[in-house]
Amino acid sequence: MSWLRALKDTARAGMAVERTRLEPLVALRATAGLAVVVALGLVLLGPGSAASSAFGAFMAAIATFQKSWRPRPALALAAGLTLAVSTFVGYLVGSSHTALFLGLLAVWTFLAGLMWAAGPTAGIIASGNVAIMLVTVTLPTSVPQAAGHAAMIAVGGVVQALLIVLFPVRRWGAQRDALADALAAEADYARRLRQDPLAPFDPQPLMTARDAAAVTVRQARRRPAELHGARGLAERIRPVLASLADPAVGAPAEGPGRERVRELLAAAAAVLDAAAHAIRHGDPVRLPAPALAVLKSPDTPDLLSGAPLRAAHRLAALLDDVLETAEPGTERTADPGEAMLRPTLPGLVPLVLRAVRAELRPGSPVLRHALRLTAVACAGFVIGRALPFGHAYWAPMASVMVMRPDFAQTYSRAVARFGGTLVGVAVATGIVQLAHPGMYLSGLLAVLSAGLMYALMRTGYAVSQVCVSAYVVFLLGMGGVRWDQTVPDRVALTLVGGLLAMIGYALYPAWETPRLRTRLADWIAADGRYAAAVLSQYADPAGARRADVREALLAARDARIAWHEALARAAGEPVRHRGLSRAAADGAGDALAAVGRAAMLLEAHLPDPGREQPPAGVGPAPGAAALARALRSATETGAKAVRERRVPEWDEVRAVLADGDGPGPGLLREAGEQLLHSLDEVSQALRP
Repeated sequence: MSWLRALKDTARAGMAVERTRLEPLVALRATAGLAVVVALGLVLLGPGSAASSAFGAFMAAIATFQKSWRPRPALALAAGLTLAVSTFVGYLVGSSHTALFLGLLAVWTFLAGLMWAAGPTAGIIASGNVAIMLVTVTLPTSVPQAAGHAAMIAVGGVVQALLIVLFPVRRWGAQRDALADALAAEADYARRLRQDPLAPFDPQPLMTARDAAAVTVRQARRRPAELHGARGLAERIRPVLASLADPAVGAPAEGPGRERVRELLAAAAAVLDAAAHAIRHGDPVRLPAPALAVLKSPDTPDLLSGAPLRAAHRLAALLDDVLETAEPGTERTADPGEAMLRPTLPGLVPLVLRAVRAELRPGSPVLRHALRLTAVACAGFVIGRALPFGHAYWAPMASVMVMRPDFAQTYSRAVARFGGTLVGVAVATGIVQLAHPGMYLSGLLAVLSAGLMYALMRTGYAVSQVCVSAYVVFLLGMGGVRWDQTVPDRVALTLVGGLLAMIGYALYPAWETPRLRTRLADWIAADGRYAAAVLSQYADPAGARRADVREALLAARDARIAWHEALARAAGEPVRHRGLSRAAADGAGDALAAVGRAAMLLEAHLPDPGREQPPAGVGPAPGAAALARALRSATETGAKAVRERRVPEWDEVRAVLADGDGPGPGLLREAGEQLLHSLDEVSQALRP
């Protein structure tokens, strides 16, 4: 992609307005917290302290809107308290000498950039700390005042946290939505399998539901019963659906058996949709009678027999468990993910330090982001002070808030911030010119602007910047600063900060395109380990650990999602493919998805833990162990070849299948040949 097209695409993405579900009650609660803090500050301490506390409440509320499974009060407290510490330390250093503050800014910004190693939420909170620190260190005039401002900022975070505790809005709503989305995705998958027995399935909803299921010890004691077991059941339903529909191992492609499978898939979709609706809203399950009748009579030996009949029985049993689990107030069902405990915020510290330490290596995108962010913020601070404007902090603040570790987000946010600032200050200036608000009315207008931003935050960055720009104009007007003292400065310095962010990324990029081969190699190795883990179950039915299959499956899903995310980021970058064209990437990705699907079909025919035992007298499947070893070794070697820009070969797998000691005719032979065929397609896609 050329630079011109990349700039057009990112500008269009930055100014886009999305239609999304709004959360008016959550926005109203955040607005009320900000209003309480601003009002108390104005009445008791004056406009300066009111502005400080407003920053704390404002940023604490923004933290609670981030995509995180942590309790919202904890996010509000973390944002408010860390911001208070940042501003107090910043004043202590900045009040003595500008050069010392520049050094502190460099250290603080570098650490904020590294916090992206702990995830987007930590990175956003850390970036907000740096941005607001640039503003608040200019407000106090003495150390006691600085301590007072820091205390008021912390109070803002505490107030937001208290309001969340006292006035909860849809408790466990995010977790309910994640689990319901996973069940709804499987319902859609069942419907698509009726028409296309080889329909693909995106595991992202299942991975999101798994993330949502990890809770703290305190949350585990309060989690609703219907959120305990359905996710584990959904994980087990997906391979059963695929095996039932697949003509190779399930029902015939045509005939009465295929029609019976279509009926079962339609009934499964109805059950999963009903369970998803019940879990999402906390209502009783309402199941259509025809679907219930189909599932209550899966015994149809005249239509299905062998593996398809066993799959039908297993599907009916699993769906019955889903219905029981989804019913509010029922006894919980055992869930494989039930023991997934999330560490508390203090317990998270060593994990964050370990993640940050892992990124301190050459070539790390997070390290490059931290270095780039530091250089741009310091340059913006120096340029802002050199320009003939007041409020010099707006240039580095704009840079810090728009910069992200990837190209598309940085450039789209830079465009959106400048466009939103233009519109926001224009609207706010018009209101100020017409109404001439005093201190209290300016405070009210600032709160209303922030409330509008909370309500529309999900619709796009440009929209939120319109509201933020108006909020800042009114907030500064609350302290007696005239609009003509702020608007020209803010527009000019926001443009400077955005341009610095874009130039910084162009000069010191972290392109995803050159790393695509590494991502693809990781997926090849992960898929190979998953298939080998499944085959090991056939090689040793009594001694193999089912947890090994589960761990390998999750690793394969993580690798697949990382590949698709990297491919999406690379698609918008203005760089050449460097050895992996888009056609090769698409072909290899489709072939690897087929590898994972073949392994999943094998997994579907393993005995269901807790419901089935291997038939008496049945020993290890001949050839399974050799095929597992060959797959694991070949995919590891193939992954290394992909990283080194060579075409992978699969001679070890081919030799085992050609050997007389390999798997004989049957399920394992068909699966092995399908795995080899898909791996050959990977090589074909990567061949020049």
